[in-house]
Amino acid sequence: MKFRRKERDNVDIPLISLIDVVFILLLFFVVTTTFTRETQLKVELPEASSGTLPEPTELKQLEIVIGADSSYLLNGQALLKSDLDNLMRALQKESEGDNSLPLIISADGQAPHQAVITAMDAAGKLGFSHLRITTVEQPAAPAKP
Repeated sequence: MKFRRKERDNVDIPLISLIDVVFILLLFFVVTTTFTRETQLKVELPEASSGTLPEPTELKQLEIVIGADSSYLLNGQALLKSDLDNLMRALQKESEGDNSLPLIISADGQAPHQAVITAMDAAGKLGFSHLRITTVEQPAAPAKP
C-alpha cells in the first residue's frame, strides 16, 4: 500500500507587520530615553612662579584633606562616611551657606582619583568658585659628581 505524503504548507511570516512593530519599539525607546547633561566645574588654578606659600588671609577658609584610604577631613574634623551627600552636608554646615569662601583640597599622593573628583563635585554642586588644589614643590635632584 502506497501512502501519499501530505504536502506541507509553506509557512510565511508576515514581515510587514514585524517591521512596523520594530519601528514602533524604536520610536518608543527614543522618546522615553533620558539624556543627562554633563556639568563642568570651572576651576581657576592658581599660578605660581615660585614655591612660596600663599599669604595668610583673614577670611575663613575651608580645607578638605583626602587620605590614601579615601577618608575625608573637613577643617581637621573627620567625616563619618566618605560619600558625596555626607561631604556636601558637612561643607554646607561648615560654610554656613557662604559659597564665596576659598576651598582648598589637599589629597594624598596615593588617594584614588575618584575621591578627589567627589570632593570637586561636592564643591561644584554647592557653588564654590574659589577652589585650590595643594601640591608640594618637587625637591631638586642632587648634583652628579
